[in-house]
Amino acid sequence: MQLDLLFFAAAVPAVLLVGLSKGGLGGAFALMGVPLLALVVDPLKAAAIFLPILIVMDIVALWAWRHHNDRRTLLMILPGGIFGIALGWATSAMVPPDALRFLIALTTILFAGRYFYQVYGPRSQGERPPLPQRPVAATFWGTVAGYASFVAHAGGPPFQIYVLPLRLDPKSYTGASVRFFALVNAIKLIPYFALGALDLENLTASATLLPLALVATMMGAAIVRRLKAEVFYPLTYGLALVAGLKLMWDAVM
Repeated sequence: MQLDLLFFAAAVPAVLLVGLSKGGLGGAFALMGVPLLALVVDPLKAAAIFLPILIVMDIVALWAWRHHNDRRTLLMILPGGIFGIALGWATSAMVPPDALRFLIALTTILFAGRYFYQVYGPRSQGERPPLPQRPVAATFWGTVAGYASFVAHAGGPPFQIYVLPLRLDPKSYTGASVRFFALVNAIKLIPYFALGALDLENLTASATLLPLALVATMMGAAIVRRLKAEVFYPLTYGLALVAGLKLMWDAVM
């Protein structure tokens, strides 16, 4: 693999999008990172290059959102996420990634479409009241998020399906999201090392892109801090819809 102009033409926008997402601006951007980089390198190599970058982005995001979290939500959904990673490691060879992408995409599109219909449709009653914490739903969607993150790099939409209806304060939502995916990505290091994907060549490419990743993550955090809830939630549901459509496209194509 050569770090030439063609590589950077795909890698720079990919890292910028993932960095904005890691800063808290929305999981839809993160879904576009690996497919963009996969235009110029093997998909597994693209995912391997991104993982160390994601870890460093997670550290920056954890620092940026260190004062914000929703502890109860994180404790609800994290056990399922850890179980999902283990399940993905054990069964990923048996489940076609595109089948998982399709199911997650369909669920996410219906989930986001329902929100916009309820809020802006002909019989809309404005924003719905927040849902309570639901342990069974948290475990289920946490497992799907962990599994999808391991198998198809698509953990954001399942996480949003459970957490967005809770209507947390935007800063608390982002803090919980940052912590959840920081832990998920750290755990994913184990199977990636076992697969031999984190070799010297991939780590060199990761290190080259790190400065841009750090700047993009801080930019995303700065933008989210300035968003009010009435702007944050329509924007986040809209990005979830974009993520669902992007996953659907990847699965079908």
